[in-house]
Amino acid sequence: MIKAIIIDDIEQARITLKKDLQVYAKDVTIIGEANGVVEGAKLLRTLQPDILFLDIQMQDGSGFDLLDILKDIPYKIIFITASDAYAIKAFRYAAIDYLLKPVDPDELTASLTKFREQKLNENEKYKLLNESLKNNHRPHERLALHTQDKIHIVNITDIIRCESNINYTEFYFSNAKKLLVTRTLKDFEDMLSDQGFYRVHQSHLVNTKFIREFIKTDGGYLLMNDGCSVPVSTRKRPEVIKMLEEL
Repeated sequence: MIKAIIIDDIEQARITLKKDLQVYAKDVTIIGEANGVVEGAKLLRTLQPDILFLDIQMQDGSGFDLLDILKDIPYKIIFITASDAYAIKAFRYAAIDYLLKPVDPDELTASLTKFREQKLNENEKYKLLNESLKNNHRPHERLALHTQDKIHIVNITDIIRCESNINYTEFYFSNAKKLLVTRTLKDFEDMLSDQGFYRVHQSHLVNTKFIREFIKTDGGYLLMNDGCSVPVSTRKRPEVIKMLEEL
């Protein structure tokens, strides 16, 4: 059985989540619950769950305050939040699961399926999340990337380009390292478009800081600092030329 703890200051929210788990996740058993940060910290000192369902905004603090208290996190955290755009973006950078209130049973099931399949130590991801949130609205500096066997925490400034590979994305770095990541290129376009990355082709997202030249012949392509060439789609060509003129 999967042992779970729920920390949420709204009793009805805890009741609803427990009912959903009884229906959609029969292998999950609730071993404890708390109504805030202080009670939650005490509970986690005595009980060791496999999964923690953690509300973000509570009367005596936030779920992130609880992260500050916890020194080691050997269990999976699934955050539960109302619509908080900045927090959600931080979750996406850290590749951390979250559920929007009211919790959708399909999304709950998907998060639990992911947990059953991976069961990875996610300490570095929680540190990255905390780092992102403490930096307020400054640009994110690091990104969590899932490969088949690891979670890699990388510096965004080291990424030269990303290339679509069906439902995967190939990352190319300035140190010649490559990573095949289990998310789509569209996901990363949404996260990185405000950090100097530009979608120049259906299959290519580039870091504009690494563009060396735009070659107008042969349909148009970019020459990157690492020597690779990246095609520019006909539709994107006017936008790319304008973007380069404004760099």
